[in-house]
This record gives sequence, C-alpha cells and structure tokens, in this order.
Amino acid sequence: MSVPVRAADGGAAPRAPVVARRGEGGPVSAVAAALRRPVRWPAYAGALVVIALLPIVLGTPYWRGILVVCAMNVLLAMSLNLVIGYTGQLSLGQSGFFAIGAYVTTVLLKSHGWNFWLAAAAAVLAAGVVGLLLAAFAARLRGHYLGIASLGFAVIVYQVLINWESVTKGVRGIYGIMPPPPVALPGLPEISFGNQAALFYLVAGLALLVYLVLDNLVRSPIGETLRAIREDEISAASLGVDSARWKAFSFGLSAAIAGMAGCFYPGFVGTLVPDAFNIVESFTMLAMVIVGGMGTMIGPVIGAVVLTFLPELLRGFGDLRLMVYGVALTLVVLFMPGGIVQAARALVARRAQGGPRA
Repeated sequence: MSVPVRAADGGAAPRAPVVARRGEGGPVSAVAAALRRPVRWPAYAGALVVIALLPIVLGTPYWRGILVVCAMNVLLAMSLNLVIGYTGQLSLGQSGFFAIGAYVTTVLLKSHGWNFWLAAAAAVLAAGVVGLLLAAFAARLRGHYLGIASLGFAVIVYQVLINWESVTKGVRGIYGIMPPPPVALPGLPEISFGNQAALFYLVAGLALLVYLVLDNLVRSPIGETLRAIREDEISAASLGVDSARWKAFSFGLSAAIAGMAGCFYPGFVGTLVPDAFNIVESFTMLAMVIVGGMGTMIGPVIGAVVLTFLPELLRGFGDLRLMVYGVALTLVVLFMPGGIVQAARALVARRAQGGPRA
C-alpha cells in the first residue's frame, strides 16, 4: 500500500507504507507509541456534548433503554471492524465473545460473590484470551474458510451455554442480575446505574474511550501494518511484517472490546439466557459494520446507530417492519457497497469537482 505524497514537481510520488516490523518492539510498544499521537479534541468534545444531550432529548425510559443498547452495539461494531475492516479477516464469531463477557461477569457475581468491576475486568481478559486462541486459526485460514471456522466458534459457545447447566443454568437462564453498583465520587451525589441515563453515560463513555484508542491505533504505523495484511499478506511479509502476531493482536483486542460490551448486558436486562447470543447476532454486528462503512472509524458507529434505531422507528409498519428493514438493508448494500460513510465521501467529492474552479 503506497501513500501518495506531493513531489517537487507538483505530482504524486509514491511512499512506502510505515509498518511495524519484526524486531521493532512488537504490538505492546507499538500500541504505546500510537497512544501518544495527537488527539482530535474538538471532535471528541462534540461527541461528549451529543452523549450528554441524548438522554435529555430522549427522556422516556423506553428510549433511554434503546440508547443503552445502542451504546453496546457501538462497542460491538467497532470491535468487529478492527478485524474485518482493518485486518481483512472474516470473523463471524463476535457473538461468542459478547457471550463470554456477559456470562463470566454474571457467574463471578452470582456464584462467587465478586465485585462487579473486578468481575468485568476478568470477563474482558477472558474474552481477549479466547480471541487470541481463535487467532491461531486466523494464522492458518483465510477468507470464507476463516469465516466458517469463526462461525463454528460462535456455535460452540452457544451450545456450551445451553448444555453446561451447572454453571450457565442452560435454557432456564440466570435471573435477578443487578446493574453495576453505585459509584460515589468526592463532592458529588452517588451515581446509581439502576438509572438508565447513568448506565448509558457509563457505556457510551467507555465506547468513546475505546473509539479514541482505536482511532489513534489505526492512524499510527499499527494501522498501516493491519491494512498491509488486509491488502496482501505476502507483500506485507516481504516488508518484515509478522502477520500471525498482528492477527493475534487484532483478534485479541477485538474480542476484549466485545467482552466489555457483554459485561453490561446482564445488569441492563436483569436476566441472562443463551438465546441472546445466537449466531444471528454475529450477522447483525456484521451488517452494522457493512452498512456504516468498514475500514473507517466512524462507519461502524453510524451503522450501529442506524440499525439500532431503524427497527424501532419502523414499528409503525406492524408486521411489515421486518420486510421494510430487510429491503432497506438490501438497498444500502446494492447502491452503497462502501457503506454510508463512503457514499457520503463520494457525494462530497462529486460536489467539490462540480464547483467553481480557480
């Protein structure tokens, strides 16, 4: 992947991509360097304002609940986009990592009496470790073969949730799950996450923090490395890129983020049953990434928001809403194959070309 730079004569001169190679400290040092990159603070300040206003504008309990679901979906879409959009690996097992985060947190809380925050940290770690194990398949499989293997992983997780009744309670489910415990900050009233607005602020704040971290990563040499693997693994290897190690990094981080989303799901719903994590959920997450625009940072966020709110806005169609929803998705894929973000960029570029020239 060459990045065009302006040459002395005004033309475009190719520049070799800056990638993280073997012997340069590996993913850990590369992540540390990426996090030191400058942050686009005005955009994040605007996002904070939007997050602060949403529960006020959508003030009913129903819509605040939808906001919480939307924030979790944003986390899930961003996690999947890291693997599919930037690393180019077809993964259909994201619902499995979501389930691991939810069940590990709940079992540690209900059966072992752990504090929620410690249980959530353990769940994120567990999901990340399982993601690293799945990366062993990613190092050997590509394309639809990897997609089938990852889909098989999601099916295995689902079957474990159903059949390991001594731990997961199977299809009977786990009930009476409480939201995260209240937090008391110095000089401020106690924050209760039984309040849907407070829970939304918590999950959306974490989603914004994850976005900030991933945005810095993909704009750093790490992002160049992952995109090089996506475009051509053989060429990337010729540049000294250790594809297996960077795939493991991508899968592990993606799984940990999906597990983070799962930590908050049981306390929000109050119950936990395996049907919430069937393989259909993986395809829904994939649709969010594709509709928004994979390989971009803002695309999956837009896709998650659209596909969370669209079914609710279509409830007025009654039984036809699923048909309308399906037709809308089909039209997006047919006429905006690059997603909403790519279509918007193309429209802006077309208008700029048609404008007055000096």
